[in-house]
Amino acid sequence: MTGKIKITSPAGSSNRFFPSLLSALLLFYFFLYSDLHYAWSERVFINEDFDSLSKWVPVLFPKIDRHSEYTIGKEGPESILVAKSNASASGLRYIDEFNVYEYPVLRWRWKIDKVYAGGDLERKSGDDFPLRVYVTFKYDPEEEGLGDKIVYGVAKAIYGEYPPNSSLSYVWANKEHEQKIYPSAYTDKARLIIVRSGRSEAGSWMVEEANIIDDYKKAFGHSPPATASLAIMNDSDNTGESSVSYLDYIRVLRKE
Repeated sequence: MTGKIKITSPAGSSNRFFPSLLSALLLFYFFLYSDLHYAWSERVFINEDFDSLSKWVPVLFPKIDRHSEYTIGKEGPESILVAKSNASASGLRYIDEFNVYEYPVLRWRWKIDKVYAGGDLERKSGDDFPLRVYVTFKYDPEEEGLGDKIVYGVAKAIYGEYPPNSSLSYVWANKEHEQKIYPSAYTDKARLIIVRSGRSEAGSWMVEEANIIDDYKKAFGHSPPATASLAIMNDSDNTGESSVSYLDYIRVLRKE
């Protein structure tokens, strides 16, 4: 015996049958994969796997000199975002905008190493989180009253662009709270939505999903502006503490 395996065709069949069958199967799987890929790409607007930070720009604050650090790391073969804070604050903003009425679902996978002992989301002195996932809504001067136009015009003159109209900040709080949604200690244009609390799940990957429109209505009492973008932050400038947190992915999708 030569050790080779010989494949023979069924009796009475042509040897050409098998290449033809193989070609047909390959063609079938090609079109099946193409259809699935097309369906997925049609449903997902943002699919950020953190292979790089090429689509993110820094968000810095004029009065805060010490900035948080954002790098791409690895966990096994997968790329992840590593967010480090040490008595610091700065964030990252995603450069693409999306329509929340077409893509209202936000999904992400995150992990923290610790919560901040001195955190207190109801006070400026404790307004720090090991990780925040923001949805920021675009300011449209055509939709606002004279008072807001003046305020936003001044802000644009200082910073070079309009601040967001409003924002939702999905956070990992340091302890349990009576409510799920709180106003920001800094501005009535922002709401904090508690997704996780406490340290019991620190060190474990957690998958989250939110409906942006539903959350905005609960937070502000009315429908959101249509155009939005994403941002992320690990900040500890108020508490003076430090932490390392991680994001595996962020996705913005249509509803199923």
